[in-house]
Amino acid sequence: MESIVAQRIPYSQIRVMFDAAQKLEKQGRKIIHLEIGRPDFNTPEHIVEAAIDALRAGKHHYSPNAGIPELRQAISDKFSSEYNLEYNPQNEVVVSNGVAEGVYVAIHALLNPGDEILIPDPRWLNYDVDAFTNFVDPVDYTLLEDSGFQPDPEEIEEKITGRTKMILVASPSNPTGGVTRKDVLERIAELAIKHDLLVLSDEIYEKIVYPPAEHASIATFQDMRERTILLNGFSKFYSMTGWRLGYVLGPSELVNPILRYHQYMITSTNTFAQWGAVTALKGNQEPSHAMVGEFQKRRDYMYEAINKIPGFRCPKPDGAFYLFPSIKETGMDGFRMAEMLLEKAGVATVAGECFGKKGAGHIRISYSNSLDNLRTAVKKIESVMSKI
Repeated sequence: MESIVAQRIPYSQIRVMFDAAQKLEKQGRKIIHLEIGRPDFNTPEHIVEAAIDALRAGKHHYSPNAGIPELRQAISDKFSSEYNLEYNPQNEVVVSNGVAEGVYVAIHALLNPGDEILIPDPRWLNYDVDAFTNFVDPVDYTLLEDSGFQPDPEEIEEKITGRTKMILVASPSNPTGGVTRKDVLERIAELAIKHDLLVLSDEIYEKIVYPPAEHASIATFQDMRERTILLNGFSKFYSMTGWRLGYVLGPSELVNPILRYHQYMITSTNTFAQWGAVTALKGNQEPSHAMVGEFQKRRDYMYEAINKIPGFRCPKPDGAFYLFPSIKETGMDGFRMAEMLLEKAGVATVAGECFGKKGAGHIRISYSNSLDNLRTAVKKIESVMSKI
């Protein structure tokens, strides 16, 4: 027996592939993991030590629902100094259980059953599932592969109806690695104002951007702060995926219902982990920048190598740590390709179909693995493809 909400929730296909890879590993197979969206670096040591110090100091009890004041202040200071955006740490910042919770509570606290939310396609699979669980209808807008997976503002406007209440933007993008250009974001902002829509902006990969590309936050545009819910966190740039810390920023009238939802979902996030996050924001940034530099080297190698494989075609991503190559010329869909690469090459990837209709005929490759392992993975993929 299960609820009608649970019936709308599919099992994550990313986890299906991860589980399949683990099963093969238990049988003695060596698998190169290119399916998981996490940095392969450890959390910088000074952040770990700050959390340990907090534990030893007895900072392991409940925190305020919105997060410890010191972390909310540090988050507020970051956006003031980096973006000239002012958020009151008392009532406009909520520390969440990762961006995953932020997406969920924003959709559930601000939208009603029957409303529509515009979401990118391809996209992180949580976006539409979180909408389904609140009986909100997700409406896809296309990320155009030929332009580096940029949104098309004209298409977005065509899909706005009387039921549309929110546009979700995500830059840099999972799964494509695309970074939305500032001029495109400005046009989306104009649409939000014209049609009186909220914007939910997922900026978790904000700091993993490769020059000359630059990250822009839609909240910085004129009249957009008051209608934007900004989501970010610590998982990617600080390699803190298991710490489960993100945050929600926005005007108090939007953040207040989000906080109330958050109170009953998880009470608060891990207290000593929050102290580590304070150090992440205020401490040495060099380990994280060095990690991004390594990701860029891997991006450059993988982009060249993957595009040399017959039947694979991929634009050069400007951010995050993903390639999203089309494999349509091979005659396979993403599921078949991912299964074949796992079984025959020992390389775990994810079918593009997991990320929306426009992901069909693609696979997602995460280059969050060592350059040596990436080179080995490419050789294995080339070997398998040469026999088809």
